[in-house]
Amino acid sequence: MAKNRIICTENEVDYLSIRKAMTAGARTVDELVELAGVCTECEGCKSELNAILSSVCGCKNVSLEAVVIAVKNGADTVEKVGEATGAGTGVDEETGEPCGKCKGLIQNIIDLGR
Repeated sequence: MAKNRIICTENEVDYLSIRKAMTAGARTVDELVELAGVCTECEGCKSELNAILSSVCGCKNVSLEAVVIAVKNGADTVEKVGEATGAGTGVDEETGEPCGKCKGLIQNIIDLGR
């Protein structure tokens, strides 16, 4: 799981704001501009946005592509996506508790099919 930090230094947009925008349906940099307010021009945007957009679960290193494929192959619940990919089944390294912070994003991917 990634720690919260400023990604877009120009507009002071943090990692969690970007993830919230993804949970609201953002899948492209242009959609992040609209939903999160990133600038796309600062070093943080240039170096990190594509990697953030391509990742669903940092605990288990599961990509957006892997989750979308699982959904297209019939995984129609967060639990089924977890069984197919491992996404949403990680453990918080600091607390030892189940993480699950990506489950909202997984549900949004199921809902939108993308």
